[in-house]
Amino acid sequence: MRGFLIALLLVLAPAPLAARDKPSRDAVTWAFEHSDIPVDPSFRFGRLDNGMRYVIRRNATPAGTAIVRMDVEAGSLDESDAEQGYAHFVEHMAFNGSRRVPEGQMIPLLEREGLAFGADTNASTGFDRTLYKLDLPRNDPALLDTALMLMRETASELAISQAAVDRERGVVLAEMRDRNSWALRNAIDSALFFYPQARYARRFPIGTAQTLAAADAATLRAFYEREYVPGHTTLVIVGDFDVAAVEAGIIRHFNDWRARAAEPQPDAGPIRAKDRDRTAIHLDPALSERVTVQANGAWRDERDSVAQRRETLLRSIGYDIVNRRLQRLARTAEPPFRGAGFGTGDVFEAGRSTRLIVDTVDGKWEAGLEAAGREYRRALAYGFSDAEVAEQVAQVRTGIVNAAAAADTRSNAVLAQLALSLVDDDMVPSTPKSALERFEGFAPHITPAAIRAALRRQALPLDRPLIRFQGRRSPTGGEAALRAAWLRVMRAKIDPEAPVAATDFAYTEFGAPGAIIADSRRPDLSIRQVRFVNGVMLNLKKTDLEKDRIRVSLAIDGGDMLNTRANPHATQLTPNLDDGGLGRHSRDELDTILAGRTVGLGLSRGEASFDSRVATTPRDLEIQLQLLAALVTDPGYRPEGEVRYRQAINNYFAQLGATPGSALEAHLGEILSDGDPRFSLGQVEEYRHLSYAQLKQDIGDRLAHGALEIGIVGDIDEDAAIALVARTFGALPAREPAFRSYADQPPRRFTANRSPRVVRHTGPSDQALLRVTWPTRDDSDPVEALQLELLERVMRVELTDQLREALGKAYSPSASSSLSRAWKGYGVFAVNASVDVAEVPATRAAIDQVVRELRAAPVSEDILRRARQPLVEGLQNALKGNGGWMALVARAQSQPDRIDRFQESARRLAAITPANIQAVARRYLAPDAGVEVLVLPKDAAPARSES
Repeated sequence: MRGFLIALLLVLAPAPLAARDKPSRDAVTWAFEHSDIPVDPSFRFGRLDNGMRYVIRRNATPAGTAIVRMDVEAGSLDESDAEQGYAHFVEHMAFNGSRRVPEGQMIPLLEREGLAFGADTNASTGFDRTLYKLDLPRNDPALLDTALMLMRETASELAISQAAVDRERGVVLAEMRDRNSWALRNAIDSALFFYPQARYARRFPIGTAQTLAAADAATLRAFYEREYVPGHTTLVIVGDFDVAAVEAGIIRHFNDWRARAAEPQPDAGPIRAKDRDRTAIHLDPALSERVTVQANGAWRDERDSVAQRRETLLRSIGYDIVNRRLQRLARTAEPPFRGAGFGTGDVFEAGRSTRLIVDTVDGKWEAGLEAAGREYRRALAYGFSDAEVAEQVAQVRTGIVNAAAAADTRSNAVLAQLALSLVDDDMVPSTPKSALERFEGFAPHITPAAIRAALRRQALPLDRPLIRFQGRRSPTGGEAALRAAWLRVMRAKIDPEAPVAATDFAYTEFGAPGAIIADSRRPDLSIRQVRFVNGVMLNLKKTDLEKDRIRVSLAIDGGDMLNTRANPHATQLTPNLDDGGLGRHSRDELDTILAGRTVGLGLSRGEASFDSRVATTPRDLEIQLQLLAALVTDPGYRPEGEVRYRQAINNYFAQLGATPGSALEAHLGEILSDGDPRFSLGQVEEYRHLSYAQLKQDIGDRLAHGALEIGIVGDIDEDAAIALVARTFGALPAREPAFRSYADQPPRRFTANRSPRVVRHTGPSDQALLRVTWPTRDDSDPVEALQLELLERVMRVELTDQLREALGKAYSPSASSSLSRAWKGYGVFAVNASVDVAEVPATRAAIDQVVRELRAAPVSEDILRRARQPLVEGLQNALKGNGGWMALVARAQSQPDRIDRFQESARRLAAITPANIQAVARRYLAPDAGVEVLVLPKDAAPARSES
């Protein structure tokens, strides 16, 4: 939900907000018609006589695909008190029958065309608009015509029958139930505190149980016919189609839509500009400690122009410098807070807010507030240094340069979002080249004085602010203590910022470049495979799919195979390795050194490898490789990284059990493994004692000697890339030539105890989660692995049809098949459904029925097609992006079977029959083979397994 997310950002995010979230002020013109910013001529803009607008652009990234978006200016702000939740309810009804599409047939129709429900077919409702989304896997004119037909049906021809309303009501209420989390409740409370009179604070899109229960076909239709009018609607189509043909299709489908009056949207406010001196405390056991200090002011009508963008850039740099200072404090070995942020943003077109947000460990709010408040005051009093400005200007320049260099291969999604920003926010979509020219012309005027002046022009003074505390325990002294602490902040003596010493990157030399002992090319896919004398493997694929973009992968032998029963958390700190910086640079120093560089840093944990995936450019490939090589050879293991980890892990454990999903996560590994500590969460004390010193001991050998494989995909010069790898990873001491099998590790076993289990959560009393998990196999058989994947898709279709559409019991039932590559013989197939506590027996019966039917008889050809076609389209489009290529390139030498499997996948997928699906269901989904885990509220009556 776009507006909904912006509202959450408004009250939760520590960064400056995006520009306002209000529709265009003048519905009969485009923003570029009264702006001096030149619009990108590759977009075609149009308006039908009935008032509906459209934006079209031809684009071939990915080739042969397209996306369709219908933006309707109808959201929860348009609802009366009695209509709360109706905009979202109508969105649901768009999938439940229209003049040309019978109820329940829209999703199947699209699935047969290769659009997966949720991934390719979706919609979202916000405060001020509803967005309908179709991602077309082919540029087939017939498929485009179908998409246009469905959008027109949604715009004006929905059936909204009473029977369909009654069925869908259960799904909408299920979504309300699932979204009722501590995070949402906190967001609503925050909005009501900061904007107590505002309409939007009482119009969260999900609505209320009372209004949703009262909704019927007549009242929903009244809302639909009032709000879904041509003047509220814009169609955006970007893809590999002829623009004139698309335009003709839009005219053919929408030109006869009868124009009706477009009512203006109610204001999101009012927001009192002089709302001051109020304080509130909100407590929840799942909430980490946060203090928000905020001032509200009047909204400013700042239309998009060259001058306004310059002003916005100056402000943005100012806020970024303040937040950089706050980040530096959070990264110290004794940080005053976990994180903090300062910014100003619009609240729709009703007001603007300046806020300072401070996140602290429990009980440390006062020290955190004083430290963050000091930086806020320091910035406004003394401004910024030339070095701080240069660091942020370098970041901005790099972003604009990269955008200009990659302009010709921007994705359909990126271009569609530019069009939607014009529709929703009146932001003119200009070319990246013109944006770069404007930036370079203005760059000499980006000075410390100009930035400070721009910040002071926008930021509201926080001298008599609203203060809100959230956390698990009330602050000592209550509201008075909060107010007194801020008063001390405002009265404290402030000194200028101390300069930060600059330094050069210290990791440019790794030894003599490595010699190449093997260099070959796969003739089928033109993947080049190189091996250096030290054992390092390098795989390369040059593409023109993303101009000026390079993806780099790194895999090092090890991963979670290093965890043992005696030391089950050996690799736990690996994803936090970069927080400890490098031997010669702290993590914070690296951010300054690398300002203006497009690089990434970090390692993740896989089953049997440590991995990194980063994106860079041809200009920065060298320093990207140097940076990764430095992390592998000289990690800093600095104490500030440990501190950040412990802060995060304490908060993670404190939130466990607050929702059904987190409660399941806490216990599932232990249940399925019979308590094997390698796969069980364990206790928080185990994690608090983890250290970098232990991590170094546990993974240091693998970082130094483990087999290492690099993948490079994108806009590369192959020989130049090979030379760069030779000077970095190729120059390292000899490594093991192959990844280990870890056959000596005790196997991963599925529990022998098939009795149902119950886990308790502390969330709302109506929330339950039912999961059934069956043991399957590893992924060594590519045919059966694909059959299980298709069974997963069949199960999703059947569960959606049964639990969501037919019974209205669940919002998003799911199925998954996960087959291990590293743990021989291990894999699982699982079904999940979030339901009302009272609906657990019916849900269990429905799942049992679906499983029995899959085992008893072959599925219909239609169900198989609905499940298979999105997979088919995904395979056909997989190599139209560098991400798909990287999946093959990353381990091309150590796991060549991945490539062979991919090449055979389409043939094997086409060969799977309904009988195959039945056979694999019979083999693995036996009624007594699965383990049921039921997550219930802590005070719910005992489940059958507890009786």
